[in-house]
Formats: sequence, structure tokens, C-alpha cells
Amino acid sequence: MRVVLSLLHRTSPNLVRVAALTAFLAVCSGSGSAQPAPQTPQGPSFTTFTIKSAVLGEDRRILVRTPNGYDANKLNYPVLYMTDGDAHMTHTAGSIEFLARNGRMSEAIVVGIPNTDRMRDLSPTRPKNTGATGAPDLPTAGGADNFIKFIETELIPEIGKRYRVTPYRILAGHSLGGLFAVYAMLTKPDLFQSYIAASPALNWDNQFAIKRAEDFFKNRKEFNATFFMTIANEPGDLEDAFHQMKQLLTKNQPAGFEWEAVEMPDEDHGTVVLRSHYFALRKIFNGWQIPRDPNSGAFAGGLKEADEHYAKLSKKFHYTLTVPEQVVNQIGYQHLFAEQIDQAIAVLKAQVERYPESANPYDSLGEAYERAGKLDLAVPMYQKAAEIGKQRNEPNAALFQTNYERAAAKLKAQKDGTAVPAKTTP
Repeated sequence: MRVVLSLLHRTSPNLVRVAALTAFLAVCSGSGSAQPAPQTPQGPSFTTFTIKSAVLGEDRRILVRTPNGYDANKLNYPVLYMTDGDAHMTHTAGSIEFLARNGRMSEAIVVGIPNTDRMRDLSPTRPKNTGATGAPDLPTAGGADNFIKFIETELIPEIGKRYRVTPYRILAGHSLGGLFAVYAMLTKPDLFQSYIAASPALNWDNQFAIKRAEDFFKNRKEFNATFFMTIANEPGDLEDAFHQMKQLLTKNQPAGFEWEAVEMPDEDHGTVVLRSHYFALRKIFNGWQIPRDPNSGAFAGGLKEADEHYAKLSKKFHYTLTVPEQVVNQIGYQHLFAEQIDQAIAVLKAQVERYPESANPYDSLGEAYERAGKLDLAVPMYQKAAEIGKQRNEPNAALFQTNYERAAAKLKAQKDGTAVPAKTTP
């Protein structure tokens, strides 16, 4: 096994066994240093359930993070499946929320798969003669094909039953999990549409996965997928394998295949995951953000251009995408702040039509009507926003109610021919 090959020529037999065991455990555990046992993430957006797997012959606990607002809408979301799920759920979910909030990617459901036998599930082969290298024997290694079958035939269908999902799926893994992600890409290339491999253990079993990749890409003319791979400051066999995989991908460029290999020399094997996931998601969702005016930073164009942009994204991601509520809202306010009142009203009316179960579109349209001097139209919109906000206990429910009461009092005063006393701040 090549995990510790570079150490074998420079040390005494006893030290070889110690060094080999240390390096081997670093790759197998995902970190070269001791770490506390992963904890189940807490919070309303995190849930767990158990699958009784006939494929694996055991119960498997599954962690799921849904986007903020999932229960209040009817949208479908892409899904990120992640090995070592309990170790990376929190920071990966945070990266997704941050990027989505800034318009860089879609919100997504995250499915984390905690381990029972990590070596068994994530390794594609059982290396021969491992004892001769001083590393421990691996009696359960080589179960990756079975684990892929579990994901394909049991986990993915179960997630589809329980949650609103799109056909777009991403697989992410670290170390042995990164090796598994690469192997899954080469073995079941249509199961996922994107793959993330953080410091993948591509040196496994004499670079078995790289040899498989050579065969996979040799005559492949088209491959519609995105692949993102990283390496930390890890000189030796792990880094050598990374560069060999990079060279292989450079020589083979099938149509539709987007990939990137990034070195992160200021990270180590344990810390590389957070940045790997962040930049991988940026790569996968490259072009997601609506074009902006370079001078003002505002969205370029109006709602028509936004619809056209998301139509293009729909073709790229192979499922129907619509302009998100917050984007429609921002376009409407761009018109409003530019004193383009009629255009603002048209866009914000479209927002109400597209998202009738959300409170904010009614409040925004109410503001546009009020600024147009149409209080009789503004008040019902404010009232509707207040009602929905209260029903759903939304964070801005009190503000919606305040806007309704203020506008209603103003309209009454107009009809009565009286002035509304200005509120003063003590």
C-alpha cells in the first residue's frame, strides 16, 4: 500500500512501523491529530432519521439540514450528500447559507451520512499484503461498491420521499471520503452531477482510483459533471497522487466536464475541508449570480432579464429554476429608489403573484402603492402582510403590523379630512 511508501526507504524497521501506522491512521480518520467525537448538529433546520438498510445489513442514522424557510414554502432544492456527515454538517450548511444569501448559489438540502465502518464503506478495494508495509491489516476494506448501492437504491429514494428535491445532486467527501467521491464519479457517473474531493486519498492501493480514471476518461467524449479537488500541505504520496490526477484531467477534456484542482498549502489534512467545500460550491454554481452593473452594484436589467438569466441556469442544471423571491423584491426596490414607480409596482405585483403565501411581497407592494399616493391600494396589501406574518410567526411580523396600522390611520385621516399626528422619538 502506498500510504507510507515514501517513509519506508528512510527509517529503521521499528520506526517504519510506527510512522506507517501514524500516517495510515491520519488518512483513515481524516486528520493527523486527535479530535473530539463528532456531535449531531442542533437546531430547527437539522433533523435525523434512521434507515434499516438491507444493502448494508444494518441501521444507518442520517442527518438532514433543510434551508431556512423550507417549511414555509413549496420550493424544491438540490441536495448535497456528504460522507463523514456529523463532522462537517455545521460548517458546510453555514457556507451554503452564506453563499445563497449573497446570490452565489441555490439554497440546498444537506444530507450527512455518519460512519459505522468508515474503512469498509469508503474504500474501493482491500489492499493486498498490507502487513508487509508495517500498516495494520484491513479486513473490512473494499466496500465502496456496496455503499454506492446503498446511496443509490435506499438513501436517495428515501430523501426523495421525505423532502422536496430537484434532480441535481452533489457528492462531497474528505480523505477516504474524497477517494470515495472520485470512485463514485468513475463508477456511477450519472448518479451525481457534481463531486467534491477534499484531500482525497488517491494513493490508496497503489493509486487504484487514478488507474480507474485513466480508463474512464480515455475514450469519453462527453461528461456533463463538475469535479472539484483540493490538497492541503501534505507532501508525500497523497500530494503525488493529487498531481497525477490533475495531470490526467488536464490531458482529458470531455465536452461538458468542468473541473478544478486547488492546492491549499496553508491548510492541513484536517482543516482543508471548510475552504474546500466553500470554493467547490462557488465552482459548481459558477454563473449563478445575476449580472450586476459594475458602477452601482445593482442588478443589470429588470425582471425580464432576471427571468432570462434563470432560464439559462435551468438549462445548465437540468431542472426548472425561477427567480427567487428576494431577487424579485430587490429588482422592485431598484425601480422604487430610482423613482420609477410604475415599473416598481409592476415588478412587486409580479412578486405577489409568484409568491402569494409569503408576507413580504404584500408589504413591499403596499410600500410602492403608498409612495405612488394610492393608500386605498396600499392598506389591503399591508393588512395581508400582517395577517400572513402573524400566522407564520415571521421575524418581521411586528413590522408588518405597524405598517398596516400606520397606513390605515393615514387613509382614515385622509377620508376624514384630518391630519395624522407625527410620531416622535422620546
